Amino acid sequence: MELLPFDISPKSPRDSHPLLSTNHRSSFVNGTWEPDGVTFFIIQGFAGLGEKKIIIFVILLLGYITILGGNSMIIFVALTDPKLNTPMYFFLYNLAFVDIVYTTITIPKMLSGLLTDVNTISILACFLQMHFFFKLAVTEYAILTVMAYDRYVAICNPLHYTAVMTRTVRLLLIAGAWCFGTFCTLPATSMTWQRSYCGPNVVIHAWCDLSSVRRLVCGDTKIDNIVSISFAIVALLSTGVLILTSYILIGISISRMGVAQRLKAFRTCAAHLTVVSISYTSASFVYISYRVGNFSPEERIIVSVLFSALTPFLNPMIYSLRNKELQESIRRTLWRFKTAAVLPKKDLSLC
Repeated sequence: MELLPFDISPKSPRDSHPLLSTNHRSSFVNGTWEPDGVTFFIIQGFAGLGEKKIIIFVILLLGYITILGGNSMIIFVALTDPKLNTPMYFFLYNLAFVDIVYTTITIPKMLSGLLTDVNTISILACFLQMHFFFKLAVTEYAILTVMAYDRYVAICNPLHYTAVMTRTVRLLLIAGAWCFGTFCTLPATSMTWQRSYCGPNVVIHAWCDLSSVRRLVCGDTKIDNIVSISFAIVALLSTGVLILTSYILIGISISRMGVAQRLKAFRTCAAHLTVVSISYTSASFVYISYRVGNFSPEERIIVSVLFSALTPFLNPMIYSLRNKELQESIRRTLWRFKTAAVLPKKDLSLC
């Protein structure tokens, strides 16, 4: 998952697109958006790949279908199976919901852009996409932090787990995760929204990335960059430190257990720890790819797209493969669907 809302992309010529606008401005005056020329942005995306775009289209489409199917299945079984009515699965289906919305904000627009010569987006739609993309990215990290705390309570204080993780506490933790996402992203995106924009209006990214849009601002953006970097550090370090602290305490508690208890505790944490590792590794890899000079803009965009979709793509597989309760629940759900489909056929044959 990508979480880099600050300008790390290398400068490149902005006058290479045939439909870019020049000498146009948009201004934020008296609380209203007043376009003086630029009324839309052009998403560069994969325009430079030519006929190879169809390959990217097929990969993205299959990946998006998998993301929707896998995460929807987790939400459905967690909500309908009474055996999964526990705090862990409550947080898991909230994570799955965030993954669905997070990818839906960008991938459908990318898919449509791959089928057209020029991928345009209105100013309002661009900033909405920008805000919710980063808001949901931070919210996912916050939910992963909440899940780490849930694992800490379950392993280190098992006798008090039910008393601590009440429904009210769970709702407050999820609400806090969403509020944290808003807190870390609203200042940077609102500052970018209020800036004036000149032509060209080509966003050198696959979606309305904050740093890519900010490069089109008419004026100095040093303060904007400082604000973005500050809140990105807060989002990554605060969640990372809390997750690390939870697992340090879990590790200390596990060291005092017997072998059988250790294996059970490890199985409880394995899926979550794997997802956390992939999430932070993805963000680090995207950051490094933008810092390395021998990557072309198209290659950087591909890296950003693949790694932003990696965690939502892998989450259902990781939790399904490492969780026997979830596997059994999915089997029961599929069996119910199969039975429901077979019974009407039998009734028709009797008639």
